[in-house]
Amino acid sequence: MRPEPIHIIILLIVILIIFGAPKLPMIAKNIGKSLKVFKSEVDDLRTDKEKDKGASEEAPRQIQERSSAPTVDDVTGGSAQQQADPQTDDDSTHRS
Repeated sequence: MRPEPIHIIILLIVILIIFGAPKLPMIAKNIGKSLKVFKSEVDDLRTDKEKDKGASEEAPRQIQERSSAPTVDDVTGGSAQQQADPQTDDDSTHRS
């Protein structure tokens, strides 16, 4: 069922009576902002979904190319420990 022009006119009259003429521009402005935000969020979700599809297609290739054996850094925590050691060395040299 499609709304006819008379239904729209009646709806506008009821809205005018309920809210009053001075508040109508403010209401229209807020509705416009809300629709703009909603549209941008929907677009963001669509782009995220497309990125996820692209990443899921590439992920099996990365898993196949990478070895399942752990690296030295995985076992020893090399990169995290190397970052912590220079700070302690710098502190000890300044104190001596």
